[in-house]
Amino acid sequence: MAELVRMESGLGTAYAPGPPHPSTPRKTERPSGRIIRVGSRTLVVTPVFDTYWRFACRRQQAFMRRTIGAPPPWTDDPIIAAHRFTNAYRASDRVSQYLIRHVLYEGEQTAEEIFFRAILFKLFNRIETWQELTRALGTIRWRGFSISKAARALESMRLRTAIYSGAYIMPSPSFGAERKHANHLSLLEHMMRDGAPAKVAAAGSLEAVFLTLRGYPSFGDFLAFQLTIDLNYSPMLDFSEMDFVVAGPGARDGIRKCFAETGGLSEADIIRFMADLAPKEFERLGLEFKDLWGRPLQLIDCQNLFCEVDKYARVAHPEVAGVSGRTRIKHGTPFLRSSH
Repeated sequence: MAELVRMESGLGTAYAPGPPHPSTPRKTERPSGRIIRVGSRTLVVTPVFDTYWRFACRRQQAFMRRTIGAPPPWTDDPIIAAHRFTNAYRASDRVSQYLIRHVLYEGEQTAEEIFFRAILFKLFNRIETWQELTRALGTIRWRGFSISKAARALESMRLRTAIYSGAYIMPSPSFGAERKHANHLSLLEHMMRDGAPAKVAAAGSLEAVFLTLRGYPSFGDFLAFQLTIDLNYSPMLDFSEMDFVVAGPGARDGIRKCFAETGGLSEADIIRFMADLAPKEFERLGLEFKDLWGRPLQLIDCQNLFCEVDKYARVAHPEVAGVSGRTRIKHGTPFLRSSH
């Protein structure tokens, strides 16, 4: 990515070339907003850009207050208090912490078994589903795993409650089964027999892991990248999270809301730009960002923050449109009662 050369600190109106207004084709309307220059590129930001940093600071502050045992309320931000948002740091979210503590680092620590447990957990991405499988099957391991017994346990659970997380859509692969969960179990079996654990363990970069996973049925860019980061939390991988990033649909919406003009930078470059810029932006806005015990925001965190600020802006900046056109935040447990 191009080196950051100069950033205009004034918040007054600035102008950059923009598309013609449809009703006045001879006149060029120029988007107004703060200008940031990255090398020879000119970026124009919207008011949501500053909201991105304020949201990150307030959400992390709420997380830290709750972590140290402070009594509620943990935030005075009415939008954060009323809706469910993930933490500023992906690794500190409840499901990620459960994955790390009880899936990746419990059980046999071979690449094959770690990979099997990680993918089995993430196919459903729900703690209660993992716990149900543990009750039905005992210790979860690839060696001796019964696909049919797991399918029966999931079918029984499905009749009582959800087995998939609502965090994001998990497409069903085509393996011929009637039920989605049975197809996912068949997918996992296919990956194991295809040697996916060894391929991932031998990968030379985070991007190589992503490309390996991307090659399996039903794993698009978003899911393959999320699984890549989850596996990188485990002992089988140890790549820097600053090496590679893929923007998901929500992040693309957030980028669209933060930037009126991106200067031709790719979504991945914009995310890297935000990670590099974070300390200066917190300082400019007079924000005290409490990092994760010395760990700065990583690319995956800035990607997630774009997704979360897209949702936040639906309430805070309803006049700023994204790609999806969504205007309401999906129903979820409010932060004050959330286990995140």
